[in-house]
Amino acid sequence: MNELYQPAMVRVSGPPNSSFLVGYPGISATLPRIEGKVEIRPSKGVSAPVNISLVRICLQRRETIHPAAENVAKRHLGTPRRETTDVVGKELLLFRCATGRDADQVMAMDLPFVLFIPFGRGGEETSRRIPPASLQLPSRTAETYYELVVTVQQGPTAQNRYAFPIPIQRYDTLSTFGMYNRPETKVVTADNVVTLGLTLPKWSYGPLDPITVYLKLAPNPDWLNKAKRVTIQKITLSIEEEITYNPEGDEPTKKVNKIAKHTQQVGAKLPEAGFVTNMGLVFPARDLRDAEGVVKRGKPAFPMYEVTSFTTTSTLYKIEFFLSVKAHLTSARDIMLRQPIVICPLDQQACKEEMDAIEQAATEASQVDPQGTIPGRTIVYATEKDALRHLGVCEVGGVKKLLIE
Repeated sequence: MNELYQPAMVRVSGPPNSSFLVGYPGISATLPRIEGKVEIRPSKGVSAPVNISLVRICLQRRETIHPAAENVAKRHLGTPRRETTDVVGKELLLFRCATGRDADQVMAMDLPFVLFIPFGRGGEETSRRIPPASLQLPSRTAETYYELVVTVQQGPTAQNRYAFPIPIQRYDTLSTFGMYNRPETKVVTADNVVTLGLTLPKWSYGPLDPITVYLKLAPNPDWLNKAKRVTIQKITLSIEEEITYNPEGDEPTKKVNKIAKHTQQVGAKLPEAGFVTNMGLVFPARDLRDAEGVVKRGKPAFPMYEVTSFTTTSTLYKIEFFLSVKAHLTSARDIMLRQPIVICPLDQQACKEEMDAIEQAATEASQVDPQGTIPGRTIVYATEKDALRHLGVCEVGGVKKLLIE
């Protein structure tokens, strides 16, 4: 690079005493957005000005999948890792030098920005869809991560990109929302002799939340003689995680993991009035503390989740959860029933605590004008009289020294 174009030192800082992310992604009333400012300073020689032509910023989502990564042999022989990169929402132009000039000589530059995160379903329009939460599965079989990408052009040819990881969570699956607290019912039959009915009081759960299911095995009144010979051996309840890789592609592949299981031994004939029982499981949680009770330092791009995965839909992968009930019978075929449920990264208590904060964020968001201008832009040009003062330097007798107020 020509000496004329000294590389700039670039960093992104958030609002004081809060994170970059303001509002709750997935909850449109809170106007989810990323607020902060891009700070540009000289990187070589404290007082050497930098040449800046333009500055842009965007939120970028990168997704990768590698279904074979769990197996060492397949990792080398299977399909390679797939990757996709998208800009979330719109890219913002923060600065452009005066027309007809290659660059402006700058001593210091603070450029505030607000990037609005899409909150509409938007159909097939990717740019309007709510972005999925940051997530990294074990062995990196699938991951979604976000970064703020700042593009700084210095002169006609020199262009640099600076990436800053930023974790993003989703809040539209909280178990405290009313839509998840309506009972779900499902009925299946085997050989038209026995029916299995399931009732689920609610259908969103988080780590260590108890899951209770009400079950009824009933004989078909039209086949009572056959039904009387049926014996219920046992009933199995399990939670299944179903990961679909490349769901929108030509060859989607599915992987089902059983993550919890409970078996109830019955060993009784099917009564004429039917057999009623309730079964329960606790959704497993991941302990974030080590053997000494210390929470390990997380990765900057990923939030600290107490679950290995949760309900989410991305471009390259989709994770769903099901409650699977199997009644093992004699003199009739076994009956199996699968009921979809939603898994949230937060437990019941944490969801309750977030509700008030979401309400407050929605009240604050109602005062925000999405089209409004952002105040507080600061640019100190090298030609200004007291330009050095902004870098904590002054010139005494032709020598640059630290400024002591």
